[in-house]
Amino acid sequence: MTQRIVYETHMHTPLCRHAEGEPERYAEVAEQRGLRGIIVTCHNPMPDAGFGGPNIRMNEDEVDTYLAIIERARDAFDGRVEVHAGLECDYFPGFEHVVEQQTRDLPLNFVLGSVHPQLMNWRRKFALFSPIDAQFTYFNQLADAAETGLFDSIAHPDLIKNVTANYYNLDNLIDHIRATLDRIAKTGAAMELNTSGLNKVVPEMNPSPRILAEMKRRDIPVTVGADAHVPDRVADHYEEAYDLLEAAGYTHVSYFLERRRHDIAIADARASLTNAAGV
Repeated sequence: MTQRIVYETHMHTPLCRHAEGEPERYAEVAEQRGLRGIIVTCHNPMPDAGFGGPNIRMNEDEVDTYLAIIERARDAFDGRVEVHAGLECDYFPGFEHVVEQQTRDLPLNFVLGSVHPQLMNWRRKFALFSPIDAQFTYFNQLADAAETGLFDSIAHPDLIKNVTANYYNLDNLIDHIRATLDRIAKTGAAMELNTSGLNKVVPEMNPSPRILAEMKRRDIPVTVGADAHVPDRVADHYEEAYDLLEAAGYTHVSYFLERRRHDIAIADARASLTNAAGV
């Protein structure tokens, strides 16, 4: 029997208000698909309604419930599928202290750092006048996030293309993106290949293959996550993600446990999957 070695590293629960299915259901699908485990990464609480309020994230008083449902699923799948607590945390200038306190005080295995340009606060501050300027600001903030040292991996790192699709021209941005990646590479942070981009306005994974190749030139580690908001999307398009990584020159993929990075060979990860989604 092939050893289970792959984790779903980006998934949500109903506490986010825009996801369906309890953690046990995600663990069940992970077991069917040959995964070693899941890392639950709901959106962190934020103190301002402009960050999506109760529509996309748990409230501060629900954090204990969040940890409890993860522990419940861990107990239910003990010996079958590992279930770990993580968090997807927003990077927003001036709110670094919120993330710092949460990640310090909670028993987390993995922390994704996200810039969400679709949120009201972000649009009000950075995207009111020029979508082109917003794109440059977005990529700057990815590097700013990595430089805080708060995050293990930077999530869906060209998400802005879906928010400003009519104005997005990678040729005009690539030099700026290269400078952004230079900064991120110096921090040692990983970056995510997020397969849910296939379902967005620009139907390709985040980031695009061209950015992925630039990441490889700088030896930036990559985590793969499906950003699953329903159980059936656990490990969605992972084999296609591995194809993209190999085309960019990667031989290994990363995951984090106890905030420490682990690398596995892509060939081994691919061979371990069974009934993978999206293939």
